[in-house]
Amino acid sequence: MTLSSAALDALQAEISELFSQLPHLKHGELIQQALKTLVRMAETEGDRLDWKILNASLQDMEQAFRTFYPYRHIRKIAIFGSARIPRESVEYQMASDFAKAVTQHGFMVITGGGPGIMQAGNEGAGAEHSFGLGIQLPFEEGSNLFMSGDPKLISFKYFFTRKLFFLRESDALGLFPGGFGTQDEAFECLTLMQTGKTDFLPLVLIDPPGVNYWQGWETHIRDHLLKPGLISAEDLQLYTITDQIDVACEAITSFYRMFHSSRYVEGRLVIRLNSEPSDLEVEQLNQEFSDILLRGRIEKIQALPPEIGSETEHLPRIALFFNQRNFGRLYQMLRAINQLEPDAPATHHPEQK
Repeated sequence: MTLSSAALDALQAEISELFSQLPHLKHGELIQQALKTLVRMAETEGDRLDWKILNASLQDMEQAFRTFYPYRHIRKIAIFGSARIPRESVEYQMASDFAKAVTQHGFMVITGGGPGIMQAGNEGAGAEHSFGLGIQLPFEEGSNLFMSGDPKLISFKYFFTRKLFFLRESDALGLFPGGFGTQDEAFECLTLMQTGKTDFLPLVLIDPPGVNYWQGWETHIRDHLLKPGLISAEDLQLYTITDQIDVACEAITSFYRMFHSSRYVEGRLVIRLNSEPSDLEVEQLNQEFSDILLRGRIEKIQALPPEIGSETEHLPRIALFFNQRNFGRLYQMLRAINQLEPDAPATHHPEQK
């Protein structure tokens, strides 16, 4: 298939306009790098399928970026679970109640947009506070009735782009009983958390009272992963198992009580906080968590040069040379930080980024 002259002229005009604006765009350097990558790919021989995959992936990402951008300052909770759970089941009702509870705390909810637990999450949250990340499948029933026609319903071609946005946009994860897909999400999230390939966030595994789905899952983890030494004991700190909605909500809201966000700057892990810890509290962190330091100490710092001008520049922060290995221990440290007494708890909003 070849482009018509009119299509080529229109494309050339768009590219010329982009190039003229490039020096003035906020992220012009990154856009330039992306364009260079496309040019290099076009210069090498490739299959038509390669370009179809690239094009569809970019289209997936374009619609997701556009959809989420207006809500970037609101924390969101992804809810996973079986599509086969009937509406009259206790699991469905608990997922709906959980979604309703977290939206009352100011969070928004992300589901797969389909039936079962996904529908329960959207029903409990309400369409106004919901996102649906659907997937195009030949046997897919389509979106659930609470997300149908909503502009925050995104239909992805690929599972990998869908997963990317589940994890990129979620500030907490709530998993209910489910099949292979739910197990896949659980293990992928844990893998990314264990290896530091995702932002720090709380993972809550929720069973209805009397249902031991996640308790049985943890028994398997302890017997077949922990005992043979395939994971460390600290890795069990990466998640919380509960059968109580209030405990699940507390695990999420308390995670952002003091902790705000983090990034690596000049080799140091910078942890931004909602309130400044005292010198004594920082000393206590050094005494308890010196084993995760590559060198030096945990210190209070001001915003570093790469952070100047960012929306988090005003936040207090601590920094450490983290060994980038003991993430279970690091999560223990974050819990210890969140147990510190904030300066102004009455004005704190854990749902705001």
